[in-house]
Amino acid sequence: MKTNNKKSLYNGGNVALLLLKMRTFIALFIILGFFSLTVDGFLAPSSLIIMIKHISINAFLALGITFVIITAGIDLSIGATLGFCGMIAGYLISNSLIIEPLGIAIFPSVWVVVPVVIVIGGLIGALNGLIITRYKVAPFICTLGTMYIIRGAAMLLSGGETFPGLQGNPELGNTGFDAIGAGYLLGLPIAIWLMFIMAAIIAYIAKKLPFGRHVYAIGDNERAAELSGIKVNNVKVWVYTIAGLCAAVAGIVVTSQLVASHPATGTAFEMNAIAAVVLGGTSLAGGRGTIMGTLIGAFVIGILADGLVMMGVSEFWQMVIKGLVIIIAVIIDQMQNKLQYKAAISSQKLAS
Repeated sequence: MKTNNKKSLYNGGNVALLLLKMRTFIALFIILGFFSLTVDGFLAPSSLIIMIKHISINAFLALGITFVIITAGIDLSIGATLGFCGMIAGYLISNSLIIEPLGIAIFPSVWVVVPVVIVIGGLIGALNGLIITRYKVAPFICTLGTMYIIRGAAMLLSGGETFPGLQGNPELGNTGFDAIGAGYLLGLPIAIWLMFIMAAIIAYIAKKLPFGRHVYAIGDNERAAELSGIKVNNVKVWVYTIAGLCAAVAGIVVTSQLVASHPATGTAFEMNAIAAVVLGGTSLAGGRGTIMGTLIGAFVIGILADGLVMMGVSEFWQMVIKGLVIIIAVIIDQMQNKLQYKAAISSQKLAS
């Protein structure tokens, strides 16, 4: 009888653990069901495409910092990086690069602007990684500091002003930037295609490449990973570099959609991204998380935000609800950790 009781308790724990692991999908279906009943035309194809287009911005950031959080780190500078990279794109399209010795001015094409901006985002992320690993600065403090530096740099670039009208000039050969945010491919916005492509690439890295396994190993036990031969500092630098690259892509898409760049763009975006990652099942303690979970978490946060707007809910209440979602997500994460620990202990007892 005692053995049967133990087995029933063990199975009950497994069911609860399974429900916690599937919490993001459950939350997504509940939210979709609720808004479809309360908002007319919520599930109309046109509405869904617009919502997914909005979601893609948060998804870019969330996908980028998933690896960071799996290593038990954090990056508060991704929102500022988004804004700064958008300003760089705006500056390059609005202003010429003057080469004084030759007496010429160059207006870079979109094919030059986009790679340059992405590289700059990656360099910002790499700088975060180097400061964290080389000088042993806590990720929270380091990225909080760089957040202010990057935001200030964005303000200095234009004196706090906006770079408007980024459609470019056909005579200068720098048109096409607005197509990134407003263009369509096979009936879907380019931003949505970029989101799914980025998710597929990062998921492949996480599942198929040694780098992905190293990221999980560091988050699970950094000291053990180091003793096993993993170059922990190198992996961490690359992890923050990926976050910077993804933030740059998000900055390009946002700036393209607005056809203008403002230094304050991306303010507090990092909070939505972190919420999506945690809601998607990635543990803040490190060592656990999936790219698919992050993507679904971004959908939950995005659909919740757009649904509240369509219902006419006050922006102030939206902030309260988002805050509650973050707190609940962290509480559920802690519950999952405890249940996993108890399940492991129970399985060991049953085996013995």
